Amino acid sequence: MTGKERAALRAKANPLEAIIQIGKEGISDNLVKQIDDTLDARELIKIRVHLETSPLTPKDAANELAARLSAEVIQVIGGIIVLYREADEEKIKAKKASASGKEKKGTAKKKTKIKGMRQRQKEAEEKNPWLKAYNKYNRGRRS
Repeated sequence: MTGKERAALRAKANPLEAIIQIGKEGISDNLVKQIDDTLDARELIKIRVHLETSPLTPKDAANELAARLSAEVIQVIGGIIVLYREADEEKIKAKKASASGKEKKGTAKKKTKIKGMRQRQKEAEEKNPWLKAYNKYNRGRRS
């Protein structure tokens, strides 16, 4: 990656907020998977390393993440890491296909019909005819 490309990506990353945080557990497999999914969705992300609790320095964490995710380290300033990886459309489609296959295997949702106040009132009156004389809408009226 050339210096101009890196500078352009730094400019794009400037207004971004840090989405992911690295804390006392360091870099786990779940964190790598989460960052991988985020890079597929956004291509350019910021990661915050908590300096007091993290077992890794920000530069070490950036290098390890870049190696495991085949991403580019754009910059490391203080506790902020900026990573970039170009989105691979085939990989994203494969992930979506496997995710949608899991959802289809689940049970179908039960459809419920929401009844209005008047419908509920009418059904209650059919069950108990004396309610018609005493309900709050017919007070003072006799039928």
